[in-house]
Amino acid sequence: MFAAIKEALGTQRLEGTGAGGGGCISEGEVYKTDTGKVFVKRNSKKMAREMFDGEYESLKAIAATGTVKVPTPHVVVDNPAGGAVLVMEYLDMHSLNRHAGILGKQLANLHLHNINLEKTGNVVSASEVTPTYVSQFGFPVTTCCGYLPQDNSWSDDWLVFYTRKLQQQLTLIEKEYGDREARDLWSHLQLKIPQYFKDIEVKPSLLHGDLWGGNAAELSDCPVIFDPASFYGHHEFDLAITAMFGGFSRRFWDEYHSIIPKAPGFNNRHKLYKLFHNINHWNHFGSGYRSGSLQLMRDLCR
Repeated sequence: MFAAIKEALGTQRLEGTGAGGGGCISEGEVYKTDTGKVFVKRNSKKMAREMFDGEYESLKAIAATGTVKVPTPHVVVDNPAGGAVLVMEYLDMHSLNRHAGILGKQLANLHLHNINLEKTGNVVSASEVTPTYVSQFGFPVTTCCGYLPQDNSWSDDWLVFYTRKLQQQLTLIEKEYGDREARDLWSHLQLKIPQYFKDIEVKPSLLHGDLWGGNAAELSDCPVIFDPASFYGHHEFDLAITAMFGGFSRRFWDEYHSIIPKAPGFNNRHKLYKLFHNINHWNHFGSGYRSGSLQLMRDLCR
């Protein structure tokens, strides 16, 4: 593995520093190379290569917009001991604080980037991850929210695409728990979803996909976001997990909505998008997320 990383980076030196850290899914460590430091993120699970390939392409896509700072991805390498590693730019990150308002503006600009490209007529195939207009909902590769792969198959219809995302999560719940109430609520909710979009037109925005507070930080001069699970979707989807787990400061929200104001029906759609993340956490971390998931479904079914 280390030989492959050295070859890919063109370095003779790859020396661990002992600095780094881990999250709920993967672990990471800072290494010194001939040209500076890199961050090596590793995961031993079988699907780690797919997960890191998706993160690599997500970081590339966000960086290509020039709207918000992300770590530059260098290479994904298989680990002979199992799993894979993602090597990326090392950034000296600190907790998001004074740049929270700037991040709100930059996230809004990320969400508007693809939409604005439509106005220029710069349209290409949706299979290309480039700063050119993408007319469909989806992504060229599988991305993982946590360690669960998302079906990013292209669709012309946002409701079809998002309903498929929810169905994928609920199928896993059914397989693992056989939860009758979840099954019954979902059968009713599917029929109500279209009413939450009757007054708006949804255009594809490039999303981070998993932007909770733990996936945002700041450098000395700007905010930075990382660990994306990107796809082209409704910009409001990103705001659902942004509001969870302590969320972001008021400055973040004020600056975001100064650029993209809330559209009619925002509050119900916000619940609908939070539902995905609650069920996704139920699938990852167990039934502690059951009650929150079912309550959102009950509220939306009223």
